[in-house]
Amino acid sequence: AAVGLAGQGHKHPWEMYGGMQQRVAIARALAYQARILLMDEPFASVDAQTRFDLEDLVIDLHANLGVTILLVTHDIDEALYLADRVVVIAEKPATVVDVIETGFGQQRDQVETKADPRFAEARARILHRLRTN
Repeated sequence: AAVGLAGQGHKHPWEMYGGMQQRVAIARALAYQARILLMDEPFASVDAQTRFDLEDLVIDLHANLGVTILLVTHDIDEALYLADRVVVIAEKPATVVDVIETGFGQQRDQVETKADPRFAEARARILHRLRTN
């Protein structure tokens, strides 16, 4: 129930849409009572609304279960929305070029957080770092 799959236990993986499959993957990791959840581009293959729902699920899991989450993404907005800290890595050679503390707190909202002037400033800072390195 923590990942929003109540009543879906009878389905096979091929009967689930992408968002449900991602929820299963998260539930599987949590079943091991992992303290750290490693996620590599977890929402790249889902539509925008499903992505927003899954992002909010990750925020809830972090807040309610105290799970540390390490997320790798190429989506700047996703990184800023989900993270307390964004580590910007440049290509060739892979080098940390910036670390940004987001400062948005535990309670986040897709519209309000992304409308926050600090969000736009951090986004511009990341884009600048990526373009100049």
